[in-house]
Amino acid sequence: MQVVTTLEELWQARAGLPGPVGFVPTMGYLHEGHLSLVHCAKEACASVVVSIFVNPTQFGPNEDLEAYPRDLERDLRLLREAGVDLVWAPTAEVMYPPGFQTWVTVEQLTRPLEGAQRPGHFRGVTTVVAKLFNAVRPHKAFFGQKDAQQAAVIRRMTRDLSYPIEIVVCPTQREADGLAMSSRNTYLSPAEREAATVLYRALKTAAAAYQAGERNAETLRGLMREIIQAEPLAELQYVSCADYDTLEELQVVEGKALLSMAVFIGKTRLIDNWVLD
Repeated sequence: MQVVTTLEELWQARAGLPGPVGFVPTMGYLHEGHLSLVHCAKEACASVVVSIFVNPTQFGPNEDLEAYPRDLERDLRLLREAGVDLVWAPTAEVMYPPGFQTWVTVEQLTRPLEGAQRPGHFRGVTTVVAKLFNAVRPHKAFFGQKDAQQAAVIRRMTRDLSYPIEIVVCPTQREADGLAMSSRNTYLSPAEREAATVLYRALKTAAAAYQAGERNAETLRGLMREIIQAEPLAELQYVSCADYDTLEELQVVEGKALLSMAVFIGKTRLIDNWVLD
């Protein structure tokens, strides 16, 4: 496994990789969710590239950029064991050289849900992913369903900018009790960790109601809201029942839809979702 930092090193190493090339962009501090994307890429592609970069432009002024967990040595060991061919771990100076002033913005899809709560977040995401795509030039790129809005935004950006890249969205990886795997789970105290399962319970309850025939979107939102608000350690930020592709809130579920939510457990902000199909 090669590990490179600069663009020049990346381009030289990338030139020697047999195709198709799969790409997994990460912010490091890897868990089984990230590694499941690597495994998907390994199955679909001849070569796999992983990037590790904690992207400062997608963090708001009061968010956890400085506290975000990092362990590059551990990450590289896990990726080596997973059979990754190339790891690119650029610095902020490589990604955002002095005088940087060019941004990529997806307009409508970034306005609701996470976009409404985290102004500027998706501008940072789409800009860095566009730069990663330009540098790595993969044939396929792999993202997790857990970040459902991010995946939708990246799909839209890829189409709009005519990238010759297939976006593959892989299933959310969960702990045994249903909590979606996330690097931010490490922030939780034991009591908060137990309370955090409320997200999965709320989603599962709404999904069960849908399977039983409920199609009123506000009823589904209400079920999720009720369960989360019953947990003393949880502070609800939003619940949503939206069209899967446009992310517009629904009145009646008639096609593919996305249940999603953001919840503070203590000071830790967690997101999760469930696809109704």
